[in-house]
Amino acid sequence: METPRELVRYERRFRRAGLPLFIEDFSPTHDIYNRAAPLLTLVFLAEMLGTTELEWHWYENILAAAVGLTILVGAFGVLNGLRGRPFWSLPTRFGLPELAVFVLLPALFPLYPDYRWPQFFGIAVGNLLLVGAVYVVVGYGLIATTYWSLRRIVGELANSLASLIRALPLLLVFSLVLFINTEMWQVFAGMPVAFIVLQVIAFTVLSTLFLMVRLPKELDAIEDDVKSDPPLRRIQRLNLSVNLVIRQWVQALVVSTGVGLFFVAFGLLSFNAKIYEGWGVEPGSWSIPLQLMGHEMLLTASLVKVAVGIANFTGLYYSIALLTDSSYREEFLDNVSAELRDLFIARADYLTLRAQLVSQSDSGPIAK
Repeated sequence: METPRELVRYERRFRRAGLPLFIEDFSPTHDIYNRAAPLLTLVFLAEMLGTTELEWHWYENILAAAVGLTILVGAFGVLNGLRGRPFWSLPTRFGLPELAVFVLLPALFPLYPDYRWPQFFGIAVGNLLLVGAVYVVVGYGLIATTYWSLRRIVGELANSLASLIRALPLLLVFSLVLFINTEMWQVFAGMPVAFIVLQVIAFTVLSTLFLMVRLPKELDAIEDDVKSDPPLRRIQRLNLSVNLVIRQWVQALVVSTGVGLFFVAFGLLSFNAKIYEGWGVEPGSWSIPLQLMGHEMLLTASLVKVAVGIANFTGLYYSIALLTDSSYREEFLDNVSAELRDLFIARADYLTLRAQLVSQSDSGPIAK
């Protein structure tokens, strides 16, 4: 007969695929913040040690740190007592009381003795944002999804090189038309670096919105194909959507980076100081003269800006083409769909096994 160890195997598979919310009874107190407890503890201790001041005597700083540590131990000891655990035991869960202590307790120290309210709100808001970031990163498996995407690209690069070569010419033709355009150089060369960063962020958001609009239809098709029973809950569909968005980001980033490096190399071989002068383009804040086989080359800030700008356009085009162009779709969504079908089948087996074990247990739901 199957054992609960099989459940652990299924749940580990869901986590490694970046889909932790496929796990039934997935709980923030047991599955998210418990895993992030070492990070939260380090941040908490650093903030408690921040109660010291350079203007104080050494013994005053030691006393302040000791008081902060005492309050830390006392606060969690009281929470242990309220939960019926020994005073000195380590927390086994991070619920709202523990998170409230983490967010608010370090923020109280700047209020003594001179009521520094800006520091209070800064620490409290910073801790609250950290708690939210931990929930998103751990709860939605962003690290596992990103690692999976990078491992997949590295592991399958050799096998998919031929198909990528078939797809790249269209990207390069699209990009070359922009790259050798004088107006494009004049626009990007005079653009501040901060504006280029904002452009990258804006294009990333735009491609993500496009993907999010298309995803519900794609997910419905995959679920209907494998006859997922029971259907995914809303939070699980959101987890799956985030998973696919991260995968798209990684793949588009690899393509954009490759295109950007190509145009830096192409610009080095093609553009010299005379062309810069003829086009009325400044080299930028820095320039590095180079030579190759007697040919003078110039690596400039303007060249890097233009290469990044063209790579950004290419990344947006590629992100949209992943779902609309058959030659790109095969590289992304069709391969991902095959893996998701396997995961849906594993989820059905997991739920069946879980139901069997629960029905055989006299104590109710399976303990984590």
